[in-house]
Amino acid sequence: MHKPVVVGLPAVSRILLVGQAPGVKEPVLGRPFAWTAGKTLFKWLNTATGWSEDEARSRIYFAAVCRCFPGKNPKGGDRVPDEAEIAACAHWLCREVEILRPSLVLAVGKLAIAQFVSFAKLDEVVGGIRTITYAGHECDLLPLPHPSGASTWHRMEPGKTRLAQALDALAGHPAVRGAGAI
Repeated sequence: MHKPVVVGLPAVSRILLVGQAPGVKEPVLGRPFAWTAGKTLFKWLNTATGWSEDEARSRIYFAAVCRCFPGKNPKGGDRVPDEAEIAACAHWLCREVEILRPSLVLAVGKLAIAQFVSFAKLDEVVGGIRTITYAGHECDLLPLPHPSGASTWHRMEPGKTRLAQALDALAGHPAVRGAGAI
């Protein structure tokens, strides 16, 4: 893993967004989802909430499974953090949930989703909200596919339909309607 640690704004929020790990650009730009995947993610969030990127960053607490760039994969793209790296960072996410006590967790991508629920295929989890208990706290989980350009799942069926269902669920969630007031 390569420093620096990348974190979001210190937003006090009932919405916690959990990504996989920063990409190569995020440490340079100093914020999560700062590059290509971020453009897509903020477009999705705008569709569901009407919030601009700046509004979303101020209303959602951004976290990640791993906080540092894991490095490049020799076969292309970014390397997926391994189990030891995930375990080394797990206490941060647990503590954030304990402190923030979110009513909604947005898990973005397979690795993030897998921290909260077991599944075999994205079709099984993307598209709806489920209640989970994590770090002793009960909250709603809304899985989203990863918005990176490397992933095509959200651009073809059933991903397109499942993503639209997830964004509709996000739009109607009380944490979104009440965002800005804790």
